[in-house]
Amino acid sequence: MSAVDTYIETESERVERWRAEELLRVGFDVESATLIAAEPGVDLHAAVAMIEQGCPPELAVRILL
Repeated sequence: MSAVDTYIETESERVERWRAEELLRVGFDVESATLIAAEPGVDLHAAVAMIEQGCPPELAVRILL
C-alpha cells in the first residue's frame, strides 16, 4: 500500500463529521447538515435545540446560515 492509498482524517475533519452526524440525527437532511457542520460560527447545540423544540429543519437552516 502506498502513501497515496492511505488517508488520515484531521482533527478538524473529525469534528466536522461528528457535527454533521449530530445534525442528521435530529432531522437535518444531508446537504443542510454538511453545510451547517462546516460553518464553525454556528452553535451546534443551538441548531440541535431548535429542531428538538419543534422548528422545521428548513427554517432552522435559513436562520442559522
